[in-house]
Amino acid sequence: MKVKYFLAMSTMAAALGCSPSQKDSYDSFDEYPVYQGKWEEMEYDPSSTRFALWAPTAQEVRVMLYKEAQGGSAWQMVPMEYGENGMWHAAVDGDLKGFFYTFNVKVNDVWLGDTPGVMAKAVGVNGDRAAVIDLKATDPEGWEKDVRPELKSFSDIVIYEMHHRDFSINTIAGIQHRGKFVALTEKGTHTYLGESTGVDHLKELGVTHVHLLPSYDYSSVDETRLDKPQYNWGYDPKNYNVPDGSYATDPYQPEVRIREFKEMVMALHKAGIRVIMDVVYNHTALTEGGNFERTVPGYFYRQDKEGKFANASACGNETASERAMMRKYMIESVCYWAKEYHVDGFRFDLMGIHDIETMNAIRKALDKIDPTIYMYGEGWAAGAPQLPAEKLAMKNNVHLMPRVAAFSDEFRDSLRGPFGNDAQGAFLIGRHGHEAGIKFGIVGGIEHPQLQLDKVHRVPKVWADQPYQMISYVSCHDDMCLADRLKATLPKASVQELRALQKLAETAVLTSQGVPFIFAGDEVLRDKQGVHNSYNSPDEINAIDWSNKTTHREVFDYVKGLIAMRRAHPAFRLGDADLVRKHLEFLEVPKGGVVAFRLNGKPGGDKWENITVVLNSNTEAVKVDVPEGKYRIVCADGKIDPVAGLGNVSGAQLTVAPRSAMIVHQ
Repeated sequence: MKVKYFLAMSTMAAALGCSPSQKDSYDSFDEYPVYQGKWEEMEYDPSSTRFALWAPTAQEVRVMLYKEAQGGSAWQMVPMEYGENGMWHAAVDGDLKGFFYTFNVKVNDVWLGDTPGVMAKAVGVNGDRAAVIDLKATDPEGWEKDVRPELKSFSDIVIYEMHHRDFSINTIAGIQHRGKFVALTEKGTHTYLGESTGVDHLKELGVTHVHLLPSYDYSSVDETRLDKPQYNWGYDPKNYNVPDGSYATDPYQPEVRIREFKEMVMALHKAGIRVIMDVVYNHTALTEGGNFERTVPGYFYRQDKEGKFANASACGNETASERAMMRKYMIESVCYWAKEYHVDGFRFDLMGIHDIETMNAIRKALDKIDPTIYMYGEGWAAGAPQLPAEKLAMKNNVHLMPRVAAFSDEFRDSLRGPFGNDAQGAFLIGRHGHEAGIKFGIVGGIEHPQLQLDKVHRVPKVWADQPYQMISYVSCHDDMCLADRLKATLPKASVQELRALQKLAETAVLTSQGVPFIFAGDEVLRDKQGVHNSYNSPDEINAIDWSNKTTHREVFDYVKGLIAMRRAHPAFRLGDADLVRKHLEFLEVPKGGVVAFRLNGKPGGDKWENITVVLNSNTEAVKVDVPEGKYRIVCADGKIDPVAGLGNVSGAQLTVAPRSAMIVHQ
């Protein structure tokens, strides 16, 4: 292969080893040059491959070409030349398809070590070397015709959070490619008892979006040892713009993981389900020795007052989203997944570490691609970030981020009990005093006159402008799943009691005006044997036991019915704060442990009129006064039928069974 320089340099510059405009030090990070073009580190053509790396403090940069993804010596070393705005360039004539490469950067007279770059879009096994591929050749058949399922409003969303391995690794699932991306492409999978699994299960349940735990290339699983049991959630990023090889059928072939991720997305889209990626831009698995530090030392991370790496992530570092090129990096990375992989939404891990301006810039960039792409995140950090609170994408600042949502821990904790104290329960187990938090969740975290006037209970601070900015949930991958939490707070509870409380919790979530979020397996009473933090626990702990779908079929059918009801009736998903305040009225209740509300009229053009929902967490039945009339019952005593109904009731009072919900309409 013949090396050619991308940019010409003067004789003097060549002699000095740098261009006249090159600097290797700056007084502040604000002075670092900002590259304005599209951030591409490798552009392949059969006749020539171009390489580029943003490394403004480098004295020298070279590209190392390899014939293997691991091991062996560099086949060729290609010096790069400084261009403009911190970008280095080189090009190699000839067809490099199938080769691997790394960059090596020299700073302060020290070579920092090989890195695949920060923007690698194809890598070999374990992601240590980037790969030269023809990205267009990774498109599966029919990819050009793939379209996002219709979404009219963010309020129409029902999210299902799942981990690739958890969802399909159980042997009785009847899935061939267990634990892989393509597990979600298999149709007709079922247990030996005939219960649908995989994508058919998702279709049967009726969710609109699947939230995939981290699917980019992460550090903790050795892709050369996949014959050995290994497990991790994946919150340890290595290469942000490449699918993880452990979920591919062949991690050694760079094209395979890319093609199979696309096949998965296409299959879910054909099933009418959108795809959300869990993205973790707030920290990286490694600091020293990681891709960012081996490229531009110090720039991509915040430092504390002592000059050490800050650690608001509690994972060893926190990224500096407010710096121009880190902001550009996040924007381009998210847009890349949306365009190249047709991803439909993004969940931002520890979103509170990022700055508001960056999150709004991402929202603006995604709107240009498709305004129906959903954005939400954790509106908190694990520690105190190195930015003032008013600049951070915290939950309390969501009103400054239009069309960006956050999880409501207020609603979660009011339902099941506080984070960090597994034995302390709340509303679900009949503890009084949490009703205001339940009401807060029901309205979608917005201002509501009846909450403002509540002088008895502490009302959570309002932070959402619109209800679709609040994620309604009771459990997720973090912390105990709900079944385990209930067992911890009610250790003597029977299976039937656990089923009843699971149903009650999901009723609250799915009748809330916020965007409902279901943790995979909750619909079949999944447990993780009481493990609080199962991020690296074995399959015996994390895998969904698909026999539960038969054992707890009544829970599945109930949740399925709730989702069908919500999707069929716009009154439960008004999507506008003013409409919620106009139509949603909380009713007086006889005692604590009860929340009742009425959706007056036919809000949102609903065919049902005056929908009334009562949540009773007490161990005895309660009577709730309602306006005189004749009502159709659609949910009562742990049963639901939103189509045919369960019967009628007349009068001015509803009797609600213990630990259950009642839903009626006129």
